[in-house]
Amino acid sequence: MAYKNLVIVESPSKAKTIEKYLGRNYKVVASLGHIRDLPKSKMGVDFENNYEPHYISIRGKGDVIKDLKKYAKKAEHVYLASDPDREGEAIAWHVSHILGLDPAGKNRVTFNEITKDAVKNAFKSPRSIDMDLVDAQQARRIMDRIVGYSISPLLWKKVKKGLSAGRVQSIALKLIIDRENEIKAFKPEEYWTIDSQFKKGTKKFEASFYGIAGKKKALKNEKAAQEVVDCIDPKADFDIVKVTKRERKRFPQAPFTTSSLQQEAVRRLNFRTRKTMMVAQQLYEGINLGGRQGTVGLITYMRTDSTRISQVAKHEASHFLHENYGEEFAALKIHKTKNPEGSQDAHEAIRPSSVLRTPKSLEGVLNKDQMKLYQLIWSRFLASQMTPAILDTMAVTIEQNGVTYKANGSKMKFAGFTKVYDSGKADKKDNMLPDLAEGDTVKLVKNDPNQHFTQPPARFSEATLIKTLEENGVGRPSTYAPTIETIQRRYYVKLEAKRFEPTELGEIVNSIIVDFFPDIVNIDFTAGLENDLDGIEAGKRQWIKVVDEFYQPFEKEVTSAETKIEKVQIKDEPAGFDCDICGAPMVIKLGRYGKFYACSRFPDCRNTKPITKEIGVICPQCHEGQVVERKSKKKRIFYGCSRYPDCDFVTWDKPVGRDCPKDGHYLVEKKVKGGKQVVCPNGDYEEPVQK
Repeated sequence: MAYKNLVIVESPSKAKTIEKYLGRNYKVVASLGHIRDLPKSKMGVDFENNYEPHYISIRGKGDVIKDLKKYAKKAEHVYLASDPDREGEAIAWHVSHILGLDPAGKNRVTFNEITKDAVKNAFKSPRSIDMDLVDAQQARRIMDRIVGYSISPLLWKKVKKGLSAGRVQSIALKLIIDRENEIKAFKPEEYWTIDSQFKKGTKKFEASFYGIAGKKKALKNEKAAQEVVDCIDPKADFDIVKVTKRERKRFPQAPFTTSSLQQEAVRRLNFRTRKTMMVAQQLYEGINLGGRQGTVGLITYMRTDSTRISQVAKHEASHFLHENYGEEFAALKIHKTKNPEGSQDAHEAIRPSSVLRTPKSLEGVLNKDQMKLYQLIWSRFLASQMTPAILDTMAVTIEQNGVTYKANGSKMKFAGFTKVYDSGKADKKDNMLPDLAEGDTVKLVKNDPNQHFTQPPARFSEATLIKTLEENGVGRPSTYAPTIETIQRRYYVKLEAKRFEPTELGEIVNSIIVDFFPDIVNIDFTAGLENDLDGIEAGKRQWIKVVDEFYQPFEKEVTSAETKIEKVQIKDEPAGFDCDICGAPMVIKLGRYGKFYACSRFPDCRNTKPITKEIGVICPQCHEGQVVERKSKKKRIFYGCSRYPDCDFVTWDKPVGRDCPKDGHYLVEKKVKGGKQVVCPNGDYEEPVQK
């Protein structure tokens, strides 16, 4: 088919969507991401020539480059429509170099959403490649290459092969290890609370001990709690000494940034960060809605640190709210929220490309994961354009014999934005106190003193780690997912019960970097580099100077480390049993992907076994082996027989060691809402849920 214009994007799905919008005069093809990069076999940076990068065509992209050149020859004009960020600008620049295009020519096209109007409008005003964006990406790539290709060989030489180090990943690892050290050093302290129940007439309500004579008092032990209880006459009335009634507004949260979307998807949908970005990419690049609509990008660009919303989107949301919810739910003035400190504000927040495409209207079109994420994005955006929720609150102070209790209650007066988006707070449950007034009296129903101990800080989850990195200005929206993936892939950390724990290997690597490369794990230093990169993008800094300021002191650290780092001996641990091939003792070795059993005569005997955890249940299939806990390639836990491959018993659910009283099948334990439940896989039997 003849065409006048060639458009080059990154992905085939994006190409397919855009081609439908542009018509027959346009051919849209994909570069499949980057086509040029620094070589893998060497540093690829010329330190003697202003850090000039040595780019080569990426291995395996030869056919892609050949096709791009062939298509470009037939076109009158070539447009570069990669993503609207630093990475996308760099891809466009590399493609223009390969095709011999003039980077100052008007051949760069960007759009924040892949809809017909947005794409067509973008092609009305093409621009030249923004070299400030390209230089910012180049500076990041070069500094990351310098760090990785300088420290990694030291780790291979001094610790073991296959290790790596990077700027942002080293900070993430140190945060996890510092938190683990806090937990180990934590000393719990005892404290007590007194939660009591009162009643006025027949209406009962809860209140908690506050202090003595209106002043707050901490109860550090059982004796202190008992002294409070002894002061009270359980049969006498308690006085209501203060009642405060007020109306409280709760404002909606801003639309999603990349970081807040990743955090909320972990918390609400149990999506890993990588999965969130993959599904968001699908929604952005386009979903085939069928019929006349065809393929449409359902959300705006998903890599952003801004909460800004376009006027067009605001007006559409306002109209939608008036039509579907009523004018009382549409905010006349949107509650202002600040962008995160240091944000670039280059793109809008993540929102639906049209709020008129409700999640319900897309049922049967989106798959399960796409629907969950779209519902989250759609409802968060719509809620951000709504009026605040209004609550009636009551705070009550209760006293007897100088002992002060306090009670708080609330009742939803107007749902506001919570009609669309529940932020997860317990506002939906009314907790209103009886109608109390100062001077009233109430009766004590029961006192309940309870012992507690202070808890150590929690280990980082994916959501809290991303939040901490963002708060400290480390990394940018596009870096969080690959950073978290890298430290897990290198086995520096492991995810246990959705929380990060450092491994022995991670602690060894961290100690070397902390001792010999302190700037790399200095949060302020790394955040300063991010600001420098932003300065390059804004045209305020020169990329060669930024790289030079980083490299000069770093080079001295590398030279010093080469002579001072002592070789780390990772000792094998005795496994406690012998090799079933040669009879030599087995040992526990630390490998790239964790610990495993190996023969002590390696390499003469190469017998290895995975380390498994027995659950105390005999295999229900062979009745000889033990059921052991294993992990799939995707780190999902499953259960199998210790005699594998002689016995191929396997199940995702944990066997409990009992048989079903109805059909004799082995019973398993399933996770259900509210706890765990023992059930028969055949569906014939189930036991009550255990919390």
